[in-house]
Amino acid sequence: MSITGSAVPVVSADQALQRLIEGNQRFARNLPSENIAVAQRARAALAAGQRPFAITLSCSDSRVPAELIFDQGIGDLFVIRVAGNVVAPSLIGSVEFAAAAFGTRLVVVMGHSHCGAIKATLDELQQEGGGVLTDNIRDIVERCRAPVATVLSVAGRQAPRDFLLREAVRANVRNSCDHLRHGSRLLERLCAAEGMRIVGAEYDLETGEVTFLDSA
Repeated sequence: MSITGSAVPVVSADQALQRLIEGNQRFARNLPSENIAVAQRARAALAAGQRPFAITLSCSDSRVPAELIFDQGIGDLFVIRVAGNVVAPSLIGSVEFAAAAFGTRLVVVMGHSHCGAIKATLDELQQEGGGVLTDNIRDIVERCRAPVATVLSVAGRQAPRDFLLREAVRANVRNSCDHLRHGSRLLERLCAAEGMRIVGAEYDLETGEVTFLDSA
């Protein structure tokens, strides 16, 4: 299918969001799930095609696997991962592809507590670190810079480090959501006319809970 068109949505954005909320509740409470067994039985059928009901753009951190956090199986989520859950052209293209090819109408941009990319950006801005290691890592830091700098400007550089980190993670998530909403004509049209939602979220490493932030 051409990615310039749009498929019939698998489920609505609101229905997809509810499935993720319920899945995370099961994960955080350590409740048993049938998703793994169902996924194993469905594997052969999925080889012929996929219809993920949600797109997730989350951090590459090894402690933040979206399928487990939302208690979903093979074929349920179109997962995009990059350090700092930043938005770059190839990542926007990945979201566009899933939205157009599979009709997926929910995008979740998920940051997490103790994010290393955000810590590195704070260190860079506060001149507390040893400097960014490579040009490619610097590119990630630069994509986080504006929202983190805003948090430092509003809260003050002397604010508690834990507070600054938490607020910077959330600001970075909101910034990535804005980039997706306004950095793609396709996604902008889907949000305006076809019920797409782009939702920010924060995962707590200690509790396993996902908090959904204000969204459009």
